[in-house]
Amino acid sequence: MATQPSDLAHHLTAAVRGEVDTTRTARALTTMDASNYRRVPVAVVLPRDAADVAEALRVCREHGTPVVPRGGGTSIAGQATGTGVVLDFTRHMRKITALDPGSRTAVVQPGVVLDDLRAAAAPYGLTFGPDPSTHSRCTLGGMIGNNSCGSHSVAWGTTADNVRSLRVLRYGGESLHVGRDLPGAPPGLHAFAAAHLAPLRTGFPALPRRISGYALDALLPENGPDPARALCGSEGTLAVVTEATVRLVETPRARALAVLGYADESAAAEAAPGLLPFGPLTVEGMAEDLVREPAGLPRGAAWLFVETGGATPAEARARATEILRAADALDGSVVTDPAAVRALWRIREDAAGTATRMPDGTEAWPGWEDCAVPPGRLGPYLRDFRALLTEHGLRGTPYGHFGDGCIHVRIDFDLLSEQGVARFRRFSEDQAGLVVAHGGSLSGEHGDGQARAELLPRMYGEEMVGLFTRFKDLWDPDGGLNPGILARPARLDENLRFAVLPGRPVDVAFGYPQDGGDFTAAVRRCVGVAKCRTQKPGQDVMCPSFRATGEEEHSTRGRARLLHEMLAGEVITEGWRSTEVRDALDLCLSCKGCRTDCPVGVDMATYKAEFLHQHYKGRLRPAAHYAMGGLPRLLRTAAPFARPLNALARIGPLAALAKRLGGIEQRRTLPVLARRTFRAWFAGRRSRPDGPAVLLWPDTFTDHFSPEVGRAAVRVLESAGRMPVLPARGVCCGLTHVSTGRLDAARAVMRRTLDLMDGTLGEPLVVLEPSCAAALRTDLPELLPDDPRAALLASSVRTLAQYLQEYAPGWTPPRLDRPVAGQTHCHQHAVLGDAAERGLRERAGLTGELSGGCCGLAGNFGFERGHWDVSVACAEEQLLPAVRAAEPGTELLADGFSCRTQLDQLAGRRARHLAELLAEGLPPDASGTEPRRRP
Repeated sequence: MATQPSDLAHHLTAAVRGEVDTTRTARALTTMDASNYRRVPVAVVLPRDAADVAEALRVCREHGTPVVPRGGGTSIAGQATGTGVVLDFTRHMRKITALDPGSRTAVVQPGVVLDDLRAAAAPYGLTFGPDPSTHSRCTLGGMIGNNSCGSHSVAWGTTADNVRSLRVLRYGGESLHVGRDLPGAPPGLHAFAAAHLAPLRTGFPALPRRISGYALDALLPENGPDPARALCGSEGTLAVVTEATVRLVETPRARALAVLGYADESAAAEAAPGLLPFGPLTVEGMAEDLVREPAGLPRGAAWLFVETGGATPAEARARATEILRAADALDGSVVTDPAAVRALWRIREDAAGTATRMPDGTEAWPGWEDCAVPPGRLGPYLRDFRALLTEHGLRGTPYGHFGDGCIHVRIDFDLLSEQGVARFRRFSEDQAGLVVAHGGSLSGEHGDGQARAELLPRMYGEEMVGLFTRFKDLWDPDGGLNPGILARPARLDENLRFAVLPGRPVDVAFGYPQDGGDFTAAVRRCVGVAKCRTQKPGQDVMCPSFRATGEEEHSTRGRARLLHEMLAGEVITEGWRSTEVRDALDLCLSCKGCRTDCPVGVDMATYKAEFLHQHYKGRLRPAAHYAMGGLPRLLRTAAPFARPLNALARIGPLAALAKRLGGIEQRRTLPVLARRTFRAWFAGRRSRPDGPAVLLWPDTFTDHFSPEVGRAAVRVLESAGRMPVLPARGVCCGLTHVSTGRLDAARAVMRRTLDLMDGTLGEPLVVLEPSCAAALRTDLPELLPDDPRAALLASSVRTLAQYLQEYAPGWTPPRLDRPVAGQTHCHQHAVLGDAAERGLRERAGLTGELSGGCCGLAGNFGFERGHWDVSVACAEEQLLPAVRAAEPGTELLADGFSCRTQLDQLAGRRARHLAELLAEGLPPDASGTEPRRRP
């Protein structure tokens, strides 16, 4: 560095109108992309426009500071990390400035998310052809930098095939407009091409997925010349894109999916080229090791997903059926139902995450993520690749774009020890030789980055790599743009992100059973695929706080990155006392959505509880931790005085004082205490019919706030011929202690619960509140991993619908025949699943889909001071719009107390538990229990 970081920041702040962020949080968030590599920047600049970018480049050149442009940060080879200034285009430069259906072109800024462009083009029957699996969060600038491809490249090519022209800035700020028919180019470029026509014509293999190196053949006269195409795949090493004119393609009006099963991935790979003459849109392949759930896959151990298009559904289906008949597959099917198609594509798109864990839980990493060979060589190549893995004692499961000969794979490299890193290098060198021997490219989609650029001489030879270096110098003579990438590359075993982590397990409270008890390994789960940065709502929950704020630090990935840097101790230096990590985790709703929706199963709710436990150990906590963490005990104390306390809570000044003392948001209304708890009602009810006993969990929320839910559940269970019984007084799941990070208290509560239930452990336990059920199912055994009783209790937990499905399959629910709206509880989605609830609703005639997402209250989160805006934003994303759009007569359904409370306080609408709807529909003589009357 030629100058001090403080001087650089001062000059950048004076020069650009966008944000210049040198905080430890900003730097920690950008140390890594989705690769094995890590480099620490000195500042992050979020430019507002091209003029800002030019000024930032000018200042950086004057200070001798390198620059790396960054989009969604999902690069897999390390090219989106840097030691100087990171240019982040995702905040401001994300506009689609023009879209012309006539010419089928769009003009976009580099921060435009691919799905946003596709959504804008869709009304005209158009789309952008390349579509990597990260389409919901990757940016056009990043796609241009990597020359991204995606599953539809067999039909529509790579990003380079779909770029018309580029506006770019060189290091220092000089502006150029480059394209096939444009004069823009750095001095000497045309002379350079003219002087090396022979190697440019003969030095590049003819591959549909040749991404490695610079595309110097685009400079040949017969190819344009086309400097814009030559810039595609240059990984930010030549110039910075500020605007792109891209080609749009017509999207088929209808699609169908042929799913073909094969004995293994080599058999699938050998079959793929034979399907190309049928003109498919995709030919994707994957093996069974990457499939979490069958999701309707045909018989086989590997599958091809072959998508077809047509003007009508019948035409698309006919083409898929033709492929099915022509394919020499073990089994196959044609899928046209949109929900089934989405479920199948999700399996494929999540493979980049699921591949990071082997079937036995061993970690697996990128590094050789996307080699490509001629499609006709793919079968033999895969057999040789498997043999090479065996030779080095490694494992990996290939998947990817079989129709283009491009294979993705995560390999169980040991990147933590010197011996393991040495083996990583030896394998990489041998793997490069294998790819070249099959006529392939070291990179077939994600670029070379640091992972493969060192090995480019094996593919191209020293002469061509020398031309790459000269080409880099023509564009960037000062070497300030993304140094160490592509030209004069860093070694592939330098800058590994694991080297800075602790060598020994960290002392923690949770058991982390999926990560060998190692918190560091749990944090390493996040590989950066950034599915948590998806901003469009859907049935997934993850990540509500990111969608509310749009800030990386409030995404699951961002928080994982901060925890990684906390463990590393270089940028975040205070360890568990870090205020940066605390502030980022403060807006985590602990919804547990990432536990299921994250392809690698990051569980940020658990990490947050762990952090709060460690952060406040031996220190005074926020008032909300005491007020809401100790809620079960407070409510037990308050229960006899419910009536006067409710009256006092209606007195404004007293309620305001109570909320201020408890750390509660003033705009929240305090919930009304039940005048008679569920336990008290249960003890005094008139009739207890005979039948097999079933344990019914009296959770705190049902007992003290919603006893009508418990009464309804009792009536439903009795109508099914069961006799509900309650556990002994004093049992508690510990949820409120866990969510506030009071883990010592949580463990004490859980041990007491196990002692009190000792005689009934293993019997089915019906839990009505989803958050409590999730705590018993996951937090209990993970906080008490050495107590076998914890696992026994966890395995017995059932929702009401799950219990009825498993233990009373002959029971017929009442026919209610009405529409419903509302929300599936986020903990139910993440931990318990809702298949039984869906089935029960269908049998009862309750129609309509419940919304996804999170209600935003999420237990204590929405009540805590400082969380109001995010809480409301989360509710406004899906829940409140769904309720407002519901037709008159629609029942509002929400099994979670938080969801019902949020609807009551924000929409003035009363939602009910499924048990209440079912009980209301039962005949009066269904049991000896009085029916719940609808108000």
